[in-house]
Amino acid sequence: MKNYDLTEKLDRIQQVIDLGPFQDDWKSLSAYEVPEWYRKLRFGIFIHYGLFSVPAFDSEWYPRMMYIKGSRAYQHHLETYGAHSEFGLKNFIPMFHAENFDADRWMEIFQKSGAQYVIPVAEHHDGFQMYESELSSYNAKDMGPGKDIVGLLKKSAEAKGMIFGVSSHRIEHYFFLGGGRDFDSDIKGTFKRGDLYWPSERGPEDFDAIDGPCSPSEEFMQDWLVRTCEIIDRLRPAILYFDWWIQRVELRPYLKKLAAYYYNRAAQWGRQVVINYKHDAFPFGIAVPDIERGQLASQKPYRWQSDTAMCFNSWCHTVDNRYKEAKDILCDLIDINSKNGTMLLNIGPKEDGTFTEEEMHILSEIGMWLEKNGEALFDTKPYRIFGEGPTDIVEGGFQDAKVKAFTASDYRFFAGNGCIYAIALRPSADGTYLIRSFAKKQGNLNAEIKDITYLSERKKAVFDHRQDGLRICCVTDTDGEYPVVFRINL
Repeated sequence: MKNYDLTEKLDRIQQVIDLGPFQDDWKSLSAYEVPEWYRKLRFGIFIHYGLFSVPAFDSEWYPRMMYIKGSRAYQHHLETYGAHSEFGLKNFIPMFHAENFDADRWMEIFQKSGAQYVIPVAEHHDGFQMYESELSSYNAKDMGPGKDIVGLLKKSAEAKGMIFGVSSHRIEHYFFLGGGRDFDSDIKGTFKRGDLYWPSERGPEDFDAIDGPCSPSEEFMQDWLVRTCEIIDRLRPAILYFDWWIQRVELRPYLKKLAAYYYNRAAQWGRQVVINYKHDAFPFGIAVPDIERGQLASQKPYRWQSDTAMCFNSWCHTVDNRYKEAKDILCDLIDINSKNGTMLLNIGPKEDGTFTEEEMHILSEIGMWLEKNGEALFDTKPYRIFGEGPTDIVEGGFQDAKVKAFTASDYRFFAGNGCIYAIALRPSADGTYLIRSFAKKQGNLNAEIKDITYLSERKKAVFDHRQDGLRICCVTDTDGEYPVVFRINL
């Protein structure tokens, strides 16, 4: 187990903060501005790959739930691996080989899907680091795969011109394995900083609470800061994504230091960077808000992100994953983009480093659609209104369990290249489309229309700009149930 001088690390972090230009207070950090390159992002790939990929059961929370008596994962663990006192989480490490992991191959697949950026999880709640670290031996370079997984992904992503970020879920590790203390398991006794099982405290009843029981210790928060700053220095990510629980009031002083350190280091590199956060962990304007498995109901003047998964039931690979359909993911992507957001779509590789056929199909379908229609999203900005239609969007997180019943009367609008793009989220059965928001003289489009192009096939559509709206006639044979894009040339 590796040891390090915590005080020395904290002093070095403070030195970077003291040099500025950002100080560790909210007033100073409020000078932050979202970089222009981030405003152009529309679609990214999230990656959940780690120890949980070995059992491939239940979800990425298997490392926690295997220690929760009575849970599905607990019973599966007993039946498959035996008693927890003999086979615990650490025993999965030698089974994690990643023998078919190929960073270049992954990036080729992601690029073909149309993704512009990629964010792998650097450390999940279970505490196993997927990058080379000098702070703990429990990392993918020193154990298991014997590879700096995240470091290799960074090298490949940037070589291919993709924006590279990382995700840290470390803060939840404080309580994530605590259930193992409630019965005879391998999590017993006192553990020291650097051990995979440190500290294994019992968790809160309310995971979303900002205060109350299960207050992280000072040493753990200091270790969190040092680990996160190691990620910053070692990987130099353009985006630093945080999961929930950083909203705890006890962590506020450390969030200030983290943000100041990251923004100051970026200034030293001559770059601009982004922090993604949830649950109002940061004051608004200091970083970019993220909504998990959800969207916003209306267009916003600020940039935001939605992170979601290809599967309804899990973020990692499991043997019984239930996959979404590509056409529904595309509708969400378009809706999010029209409201000034970007989508981060998760993939969960198998333990050996390969993807499932279902994941490959989803990425391929998205990529083929974007290859034909991508200019409507990537070369544009949201229009003055985001769209129209009968289908309501429920605002907030964890809303993707129910597939939205979009229709051919649901439209989303974009502007760019001197044109307006109107996207029908479903094809019309008879090839007729009526956009009421673009009613002549009294709507949101009063300019003279030169022509309208059905983008997927690059052919002209018949149209009539009338008092009740813009009527477009175009029978489509190639879109199936996928969104239909019209480029309105003025």
